[in-house]
Amino acid sequence: MPSRLTPAEIARYHDDGFVFVRKLFDAQETDLLRRAMEQDPAIRDHSLLRADQEGGATRISLWNRAGDSIYGLAARSARVVDTAEALIGEPVYHFQSKLTAKEPRVGGAWEWHQDYGYWYYNGCLEPKMLSMMIALDRTDADNGCLKVVRGSHKLGRLDHVQVTAGQNTIDPERMPHILARYETVDCVLEPGDAVIFHGNTLHRSDQNRSDRRRWTFLCCYNAVSNDTFKRDDDRYYVPLAKVDDGAILRAGLKFADPAAEHFTSKPYVPKVKAAT
Repeated sequence: MPSRLTPAEIARYHDDGFVFVRKLFDAQETDLLRRAMEQDPAIRDHSLLRADQEGGATRISLWNRAGDSIYGLAARSARVVDTAEALIGEPVYHFQSKLTAKEPRVGGAWEWHQDYGYWYYNGCLEPKMLSMMIALDRTDADNGCLKVVRGSHKLGRLDHVQVTAGQNTIDPERMPHILARYETVDCVLEPGDAVIFHGNTLHRSDQNRSDRRRWTFLCCYNAVSNDTFKRDDDRYYVPLAKVDDGAILRAGLKFADPAAEHFTSKPYVPKVKAAT
């Protein structure tokens, strides 16, 4: 299946550093993904809490391989892979996936950062990488939706500093000047919608202060030509076996084989200088 994006949308992605794809997954597919995240023992057993600076925390589960689970098949589906390749402009492989679960009233914030600000330290030479965030619940400003800075990917990789044991953030001296010059956009999504953003696009999310949870599923991709030169983390290149879009519904509520999906026991947080 060709990319889900038109040439105009691909051009917008390169201009803005992000693009929305409405109804990337239909209601039945989204329900299967949501139920898998809620019920799969592997997701539960590998859940981690990532604290913010304000006393909140986001529950996450991370895995580095796209296997035969319902969410592994979603990450390998033609509509997703072809769209990632259309945006990166060359063949890709699955870099990582994760669930981010912000629970009502306690779900934590994510500080301003670039994904490539982390992935650079994995040994990726270029930012030929992207993230695809799929909403499992409605996400909006009230429950801590993703915020992106339009055009910020053109700034290149920026220095990050450490603010908590689990989070790094953009140099605090530089960030106010970026926000004064560039537009911040709330990524309001209905279940099944996606926002795709460049590895250098600045993004963050606020705490979930609402009575509604905010769960999202993220699939991240790297260009095959940009394979990591380090091998101390298993996000290096493994051939991606693309499946047709119908594979998701055919599989039904299929849970993970943890040995195949490569769940991680802790988030990867590069060692950088502490914020002052």
